[in-house]
Amino acid sequence: MHWTAPSEKNAAATSLEKRLWDAADQFRANSGLKAQEYSGPILGLIFLRFAEVRFAAQRARLEAAGASARRGSRVDQPAAYHADNVLYLAPEARFDFLLTLPEAADIGGKVNAAMREVEKHNPQLAGVLPKTFNLFTGTLLKELLKKISEIPATLDFDAFGRIYEYFLGEFAMSEGQGGGEFYTPSSIVQLLAQVIEPFHGRILDPACGSGGMFVQSARFVAEHRKNPAAELAICGVEKTDETGRLARLNLAVHGLEGDIRHGGNVNSYYDDPHAATGAFDFVLANPPFNVNAVDKERLKDMVGAGRRFPFGLPKTDNANYLWIQLFYSALNARGRAGFVMANSASDARSSEQELRQKLIEARAVDVVVAVGPNMFYTVTLPCTLWFLDRGKAKTNRVDTVLFIDARHIYRQVDRAHRDWTPAQIGFIANLVRLYRGEAPDLTVGGEETAAKLKEVFGKKPAYADIRGLCKAATLAEIEAQGWSLNPGRYVGVAPGEEVSDEDFKAQLQALNEELETLNAQARTLEQTIAANVAGILEG
Repeated sequence: MHWTAPSEKNAAATSLEKRLWDAADQFRANSGLKAQEYSGPILGLIFLRFAEVRFAAQRARLEAAGASARRGSRVDQPAAYHADNVLYLAPEARFDFLLTLPEAADIGGKVNAAMREVEKHNPQLAGVLPKTFNLFTGTLLKELLKKISEIPATLDFDAFGRIYEYFLGEFAMSEGQGGGEFYTPSSIVQLLAQVIEPFHGRILDPACGSGGMFVQSARFVAEHRKNPAAELAICGVEKTDETGRLARLNLAVHGLEGDIRHGGNVNSYYDDPHAATGAFDFVLANPPFNVNAVDKERLKDMVGAGRRFPFGLPKTDNANYLWIQLFYSALNARGRAGFVMANSASDARSSEQELRQKLIEARAVDVVVAVGPNMFYTVTLPCTLWFLDRGKAKTNRVDTVLFIDARHIYRQVDRAHRDWTPAQIGFIANLVRLYRGEAPDLTVGGEETAAKLKEVFGKKPAYADIRGLCKAATLAEIEAQGWSLNPGRYVGVAPGEEVSDEDFKAQLQALNEELETLNAQARTLEQTIAANVAGILEG
């Protein structure tokens, strides 16, 4: 199925985010700093601007309450802010105070001091905020503060978060490969959240980067009229200390708190700081692909039923099936996981095929979605989204897996980048809901999604296999394909569409495997006939 949405590039060009980014990029050019040196300070100032807007609104509420209360005003009590998930800002830590400083003042030193004050009164941010503002000249900092002050104080929680996410994405692009490690494009994350539906419970990301999975989960909850801070318990692990701090800052920007373990020697292969096995309702992740040199000797005591690696360790020097098992084993009996995975994991042979077979036979694999190239900022390769559901064993989907080919569904953002529109995200997520026998949820995508569902699945949409788009394959069909989880092997090509190079390779591989099987059977039969003939002649 082909669905290419029109680009919204021109509309984006005039947006507040774009104007702010252009200004920030100009400051980078004038400062001579590398992206990783100026990204932290700029995000820190955007954070402070956002924190002050929420602080001022809470202060106004407290002043109004204090005017009529006998016990007096609580406007200067940090606890009165923390009770509503709002950060308390001391006078010298407020954005407006920094904005009005004269250029002759040591602005870099004052901003560093402001960041320390924020951490002092809000312990969950201890050691998180940037304090390298002395890298900028006073003139540059003054200009930067002015530009960020243009973010309207009237912007709601979600709009501020989107500005912050926009900057994270732009920094990921400007920082190249390193940036991609901490940022997964929001349209991918939004689809993951839409499919696993994290309404309420404990959520884990053991490779959490800058925390985008948590933010989208919170957004999903907020879109369904609930308070994310009350509904979700957030737990993350991040190997890189700097990126872990970014995750905690990202959560704070969105009024969220979480237990993020980062830096030092924490490593999700060897460490389990959240005692995750069987403990989580949801897992969302975009782990690093095809990692080698994991010390499997250190993992041997974690293998077996009820442990972190229940199906065993792969013999190949590749960590993909370590990650997959970590996600599976962290789920409770009804838990769901959604994660990004390298295409190669879907068809990997030898010991990885055996592990994949065990995972499929455990009735945990629910949905697999093929994603086209250029959806990520730093790599052009296509990928696959896997969805696990431990509760599936008690449904009528127990012996099927839904395969979706979404490689030809996208919006071309620019020459090198693609994403999904809200309508496209809504369509793919609701395709899954139809498969599960659930009613469509049009919170994302609205009428455009509804129209597409009717176009593809009928006036009263009901799930059906659609060649070139989706196929609910039985375990017998999957076994016949060598336990492959490659959607292209099952979905096929719609009438009139050309076979892609990737599909051709998959078909050629399947035919070659079938030929190898037939040749092996022929050799066995030949040996049996020869032995029988020899027996007759000797007799």
